[in-house]
Amino acid sequence: MDANVDKDVDQLLNENFAGRVVRKDLTKLIKEGANVPVYVPVYVLEYLLGMYCASNDEAVIQEGLANVKRVLAENYVRPDEAEKVKSLVRERGSYKVIDRVQVRLNEKKDRYEATFSNLGIKDAEISSSVIKKYEKLLVGGIWVIATLSYYFDEGQKTSPYSVSLLKPIQMPNMNMQELFDGRKKFSKDEWINALIRSIGMEPTALEEHVRWHLLARMIPFVENNYNVCELGPRGTGKSHIYKECSPNSILISGGQTTVANLFYNMSTRRIGLVGLWDIVAFDEVAGISFKDKDGVQIMKDYMASGSFARGREQMEASASMVFVGNINQSVESLVKTSHLLAPFP
Repeated sequence: MDANVDKDVDQLLNENFAGRVVRKDLTKLIKEGANVPVYVPVYVLEYLLGMYCASNDEAVIQEGLANVKRVLAENYVRPDEAEKVKSLVRERGSYKVIDRVQVRLNEKKDRYEATFSNLGIKDAEISSSVIKKYEKLLVGGIWVIATLSYYFDEGQKTSPYSVSLLKPIQMPNMNMQELFDGRKKFSKDEWINALIRSIGMEPTALEEHVRWHLLARMIPFVENNYNVCELGPRGTGKSHIYKECSPNSILISGGQTTVANLFYNMSTRRIGLVGLWDIVAFDEVAGISFKDKDGVQIMKDYMASGSFARGREQMEASASMVFVGNINQSVESLVKTSHLLAPFP
């Protein structure tokens, strides 16, 4: 594949997907200029850039950048400014925040309670209708733009905080026919370059086998039950795409999990991560362990058949499993001394 056959991919994208194209270098400008911590996923920033900077007009982009920086400065919650934001919610009655939110059911009070990661609020009341709409809130949590309200009454035993509006930071509903029609205007090589550029890599600077390798990392996003293992040297970006580039994948750091969290919780009768995410990725594969003895066997069964049994029920799910691990020596010496899958527990 010759990267130089590229008719300007940027131009093609803007012609065929007007209003949906975001310049990747803008995320770096935002992170540097808006004092945003590194653990904020890139897709959160791209969501905001897509709202204000989806254009190839430099004037529109500059105006949009100013708007994104303003939104982040006003609404993104930094952990060290949590008390200031709580005060704003109290004094104004309601306030919009950008944060990662997870929800749990409080059985004693028969209500759902939201935990805001950076804000430190753990018991904000949230409507069950929101939970039905966005079940991922219950498993792993998601980044959202939420409007928090504050109401306190003397003698009140519940939290004064409640979530009045919540909008997940994710792709809006995609018109697939529009995508197919736009794809026809690209050659195969141009489309591959566009896909690689979509994860923040510059294809013209990469050799052909590297481009195919990066594409292979994306297969689990579009194929159901497509399981992948990637082992390699440290710091080579193996887990980056599963953590930063899509709101539809979840990365489990350290490999510690439970059968209830991953597959099915028999006490709440809710399906776990495999039923709610496109990809469940495990970082540091050497550390994978289950508190339940049958965890590994259930995982093997699921990867082989796309289904698993819990209690009396047989369930199916479509999430792909991705295992990412580090090797501490070169492939050549690893093959000579042991085998390629040595990092697995």
